[in-house]
Amino acid sequence: MNQRPPLPPFTAETAAKKARMAEDAWNTRDPERVSLAYTEDSTWRNRAEFLAGRPAIVAFLRRKWARELDYRLIKEVWAFHDNHIAARFAYEWHDDSSQWYRSHGNEQWAFDANGLMRRREASINDVPIQESDRKFRWQPAGPRPADHPGLSDLGL
Repeated sequence: MNQRPPLPPFTAETAAKKARMAEDAWNTRDPERVSLAYTEDSTWRNRAEFLAGRPAIVAFLRRKWARELDYRLIKEVWAFHDNHIAARFAYEWHDDSSQWYRSHGNEQWAFDANGLMRRREASINDVPIQESDRKFRWQPAGPRPADHPGLSDLGL
């Protein structure tokens, strides 16, 4: 069986590591790579969209990143217990008309014994921002550098 450490039950340290691994993977904007962190039959609620299974996750992420350009994400653990993690996040992106947004959200994650996410529920709100108000400016695009501030440090 494919394992994806750290495995539940989570501690503060392993929950933070799991969230950072998820953040790093999403910042690659590689749908196939991201999908490997989820069970084959993983279920999602993302805003008002409901998905089931890795193929649906890959299709969703392809659509997402075709629309959300120059995407940069930061996640932070809110709480954890046994095989569950609650995280908050923010990401910045712009659309094809160069309007920038900061999207704020909360996620609830449930993992199987092998550390694969079997359920993800996300509530997200988009706030239009000016390009000059961006806070996530690391280069090149991809995982956030280790010395870049997190959400709390940025006051978000």
